[in-house]
Amino acid sequence: MTFSISNATVLLNNELIDTGLQIDNGSISALIGDGLDATGYYVLPGIIDLHGDGFDRQIFPRPKAGFDQRRALRQIDLELASCGVTTAWLAHSWSWEGMKRSPKQAQHFAQTLQGYKPKSRTDLRLQIRLETHICDMYDALIEAIDQFGIDYLVFNNHLPEAKEMVDRNDGSFQAWAAEIGRNADEHFAAFQMALSQEKDVPEFLEKSARAFDQRGIRYGSHDDPDAQTRKAFSDLGAHIAEFPTTVAAARAAHDLGNPVLMGAPNIVRGGSHSGNIAAIDLIRMGLCDVLVSDYYYPALSQAAIKLWKDGECSLPQAWKMISTNAADVMGLETIGRIDQGMRADLVFLNKETLEIDATLCRGQFSFVTGQIADRLMQYAQGNAQIAAQ
Repeated sequence: MTFSISNATVLLNNELIDTGLQIDNGSISALIGDGLDATGYYVLPGIIDLHGDGFDRQIFPRPKAGFDQRRALRQIDLELASCGVTTAWLAHSWSWEGMKRSPKQAQHFAQTLQGYKPKSRTDLRLQIRLETHICDMYDALIEAIDQFGIDYLVFNNHLPEAKEMVDRNDGSFQAWAAEIGRNADEHFAAFQMALSQEKDVPEFLEKSARAFDQRGIRYGSHDDPDAQTRKAFSDLGAHIAEFPTTVAAARAAHDLGNPVLMGAPNIVRGGSHSGNIAAIDLIRMGLCDVLVSDYYYPALSQAAIKLWKDGECSLPQAWKMISTNAADVMGLETIGRIDQGMRADLVFLNKETLEIDATLCRGQFSFVTGQIADRLMQYAQGNAQIAAQ
């Protein structure tokens, strides 16, 4: 597909510049163009989501009510495109918690995703949230990584939270079991099985990290509670700090040169829904590098726009946190920026409504609505008339 864009305000090298773009075979071939009229639009790099589990509600809208994953992936794909996302890591648990968070479900989802990818509108990838106390599933994990080309994992430990619930004996553990789709006795048995693997965890972490290093996989840890935990994971090779829960953990990551990822919903809602550190506080301290969708895909663009409109930073600075910085974390050099030779992943943001009216992924429109949809039709009809002459 070859076409051009004119009269846009394009984000180039951290500046908003009025220009056009030429698109050829899925890539940006020139920073000038005379084609589709983008007057009234910011044209920004496609959004890169490094961690999102909002897809879960499409597959399991109720704990025991699962739906066909392939059909669900189409809806997930379309939702992501409508939110301006062009590359997304779908975060799936590999956990002792079982049911929809089990290794079996992760393997099934990975296989379904692999089959769906050739038809996807969005560049869909898989992130594994690896529970630390599931040492007996190491061989299956490595097999899945190799079979499905999984390139991003984060270590996760829900046992401290589980222990607190059991000790409180206030019904929260039972509610957690019901949320997952288990009865309380089954969930408690799984909890005890995970606890019994405590002595094997250090070796499991070390062995996993070395396997990831050999495969060039990016990996990190989730919900670091303190500086000591972040340093321990960083020393292991898990250099990405995903959702540190305290300033101390985030500052330790910064001092170690580890990128910090925080949830965009935290920005949009004005704080953490679970009582952890507010993402805006970390941003103001220079301790947050990337925003991710977490559980709500629309929050990505909403958070960037809120940061800009609230005067926290410029639009280019805010947008970097959901595009360029994310690409840098994953070492991806052909996405996350608008420049010659870059993949044509673009977002059309309406200057008046500040809504996303179109998304371009790999040089193809994955979503289009509003004024830009009408203009695209006019552009296509004009080209058809020229071709017919």
